[in-house]
Formats: sequence, structure tokens, C-alpha cells
Amino acid sequence: MSGKLKELGDYIAGSLPGIVLKAEDLQGELTVTAEGAQIVRLMTFLRDDARCLFKILMDVCGVDYPDRPQRFDVVYHLLSPRHNLRVRVKVETDEATPVPSVTGVFSSAGWFERETWDLFGIFFSDHPDLRRILTDYGFEGHPLRKDFPLTGYVEVRYDDEQKRVVYEPVKLVQEFRSFDFVSPWEGMVTTAAMLPGDEKAPLAPKKS
Repeated sequence: MSGKLKELGDYIAGSLPGIVLKAEDLQGELTVTAEGAQIVRLMTFLRDDARCLFKILMDVCGVDYPDRPQRFDVVYHLLSPRHNLRVRVKVETDEATPVPSVTGVFSSAGWFERETWDLFGIFFSDHPDLRRILTDYGFEGHPLRKDFPLTGYVEVRYDDEQKRVVYEPVKLVQEFRSFDFVSPWEGMVTTAAMLPGDEKAPLAPKKS
């Protein structure tokens, strides 16, 4: 970590003991890991403190680690135009534990948190309008979870009789396909079974 980032990381951690768990350099950027229940207090500090002034929330996203008890990370990216600095904030949570919404600190978090809820199923408490934003209202599951099936659970088609879009269980039909796993070249066992044009070429002499 550069001297400037290390100094800022130590300052943030020292100002919020018990809330900031660690501050480290990840991919050349200051990364602060914090207690999820205290995220609103941390984000308010990062926005308002004179040495921080991270006034712009650029992104909120989720990361799924299915093998961990706390399987999700919620990741926030902030920008300070005044100090020309960025910070990444991470908190851990599971499928049942909500993370407090930071919409009261950064209004732009509204859509970011909705997207994270939609795609990962991470619940944000006190969000003013937490509903799906990228998938349909009747969509089942959360498609960016690692255990979400690649085919999904339902398929969508237009029904000519009902004159509307209908949802049905996924069907993986493979009609008119025969998999014999034999190369077409290896399958040519007689001279009678030639590909078109092969009759013009002389036959190679048989090996004794």
C-alpha cells in the first residue's frame, strides 16, 4: 500500500474501532472491510469526514462464495473528487441476514441495491423500494448465485392461442439428433461409402 493510502486506511480504522475490521491494499486500491450492521455509520463517515470526502457512490455489487458460512460480500466503490482517491468497502452477509440500506447516505444506492437483491438475493433492510430491477416480476431465484442453474427454472414463450407471454418449466428437447461419437472419416469402412468427389482421387495402395 502506498504511503498515502496506508495513512488514510489507518486513519479510517482508528476513527471507527469495532466497525472497521481491516484496511488493506487490494489491486492497488484501499479496501476497507467492515461490520455489515454498521455500514450506514461507516458510509456517513467516509462521505463527511474532511480527510475522506468520498462524495460519490459509484457502484454496489455482490460476490458469491458458496463454501463460506457468510457466503456473500457486498462491495461498495466510492470516489473522492476533492482528494482524487477511491475506496472499496466490503461487508459479509448470508442468505438470511439483511444489510442496512445506505440509500439515506447516497441516493444512488437505490438502484444498485435493487440490482444486488435481484441478482444475488441479498436483502437490504430499510430500502424504500426493494424489488426486482433486471428480471421479470415473476422470476424465480437469483441468477448470479453460483448455484443457480444455467438453464434457469422457467422458460418464456408467446402463446398464439392465449395471445400472451406464458411461463413454463424448462424443457431441454434434443429431437432429430443422433450422437454416435464416431468421426465421419473413421466411419467410411468401404470404398462404396465415399464422400461426393472422392471417386475422382486414386485409391491409396493397401499396406501389406
